[in-house]
Amino acid sequence: MPPAMTMTETVLRSTPETVSWGWIAADRDPVRRVKSGAVLRIDTVTHQGINTTDDPVTFFARAGIPAGKVLPDAIEIYRRVTRGEGAGPHLLTGPVFVEGARPGDMLEVRILDVAIRVPYGVNATGPGAGVAPELLERAEQTVIALDLARGVALVRPGVEVPLAPFMGIVAVAPPPGLKRVSTKPPGAFGGNIDFRHLTAGSTLYLPVFNEGALFYTGDGHACQGDGEVDGTAIEISLTPTVQLIAHPGAGGAMRSPRAEDAAHHYTMGMAATLDDALKAAVRETVAFLQGRGLSPKEAYTVCSLAVDFRIGEAVNGVLMVYGAIPKRIFTGAGQVQA
Repeated sequence: MPPAMTMTETVLRSTPETVSWGWIAADRDPVRRVKSGAVLRIDTVTHQGINTTDDPVTFFARAGIPAGKVLPDAIEIYRRVTRGEGAGPHLLTGPVFVEGARPGDMLEVRILDVAIRVPYGVNATGPGAGVAPELLERAEQTVIALDLARGVALVRPGVEVPLAPFMGIVAVAPPPGLKRVSTKPPGAFGGNIDFRHLTAGSTLYLPVFNEGALFYTGDGHACQGDGEVDGTAIEISLTPTVQLIAHPGAGGAMRSPRAEDAAHHYTMGMAATLDDALKAAVRETVAFLQGRGLSPKEAYTVCSLAVDFRIGEAVNGVLMVYGAIPKRIFTGAGQVQA
């Protein structure tokens, strides 16, 4: 896509009025209206420490976090926002109405920055969680300190994991007829794709299903491996800065989100099993390459020769496999554009 016009940054705070607990909804009133091309700095709050019987101050105090280090908006959301029956666990900020975005369009989400709001996060797991639900015998909610100066998570003495913050949920409202969906399973609208490559400098492309697109984000992660196999990452409150750009008519043929960064184009396949998700990811990759002039046979061959297919999400009912297409394989006239 050509460079978009840079506009004045708009700040959207996470408050009881601007968050949705557990739902990506087409029937929720927009919390902000912006023009296509607008840049938004969006506060988000993790559900960890809020979806417990204890209030956030009490929850984090057990890990040595003083009350003054707990986000005031997390405390207020705990007091005033209710999670409804059937809702997912995540807190999202939104929706944002993008003026001019219509069904059949594509919403380009440029991730300009992802700022960490607090120097700690939570990994929650236990019996029934993740891809090996029988592995653990008791539930664990581990508060993990972050060394922001060095850019690492202090998992335990001698084990440090590099930080790579990204939003686990980036979404538009679901197709008409659904009205609202749980935040847990991802879909063509995006949602809980937990795609670890959505760090600063990347771009996500989503098909638009509703007037204004109705953009949501939340479920911040300080870092995560492919698959998110124990059920969570380091769940954390983040502030992403995004640019939202509507592309008329460009989303009509999209069946799944896709993304790119400096090194790769990414296609995604989703299904109830990893086998079917892999097949869907291969089909999406073939379709992507065909759209750039390759024959079906050539595209399938490139999938086998150059594309890595990886498990992106393995723990939320709808599983996601993605194809990483190296940009370096395209040269001259064959250079692929988004």
